[in-house]
Amino acid sequence: MLNLIYTTNWLTSKQDSLFKDSDITVQQYNVLRILRGQYPNPCSIKLIKERMLDRMSDTSRIVDKLYTKKLLERNECPDDRRSVNVVISDKGLELLKSLDYVDDLSKQSLKSLTTAEINTLNELLDKLRD
Repeated sequence: MLNLIYTTNWLTSKQDSLFKDSDITVQQYNVLRILRGQYPNPCSIKLIKERMLDRMSDTSRIVDKLYTKKLLERNECPDDRRSVNVVISDKGLELLKSLDYVDDLSKQSLKSLTTAEINTLNELLDKLRD
């Protein structure tokens, strides 16, 4: 278990350093990627929260910060005034495009593993969570 925690912290530290120059956090990056996947369709806060990698994140607060940075747009949901529709902005799309290299760097972290080892690791992690 300690090895899992240590590795998680190691990976998080590597990710944090990738986003330092972009003035966003890993969680904000995750929200922007979810919105880009839905683009041009809007998302509800609930849908974003369901798709977040870190489900303990305060999704509403993250969306507010991204809105302040003009990386997304918020609109009142026509069907439910208590709900908000969120869509990534052009500025958000441009930022994500500039960060596409992050996926390549993430893959490089796994380059010491074979495809079979990666599949085994994924299966073991899934099994651990079940």
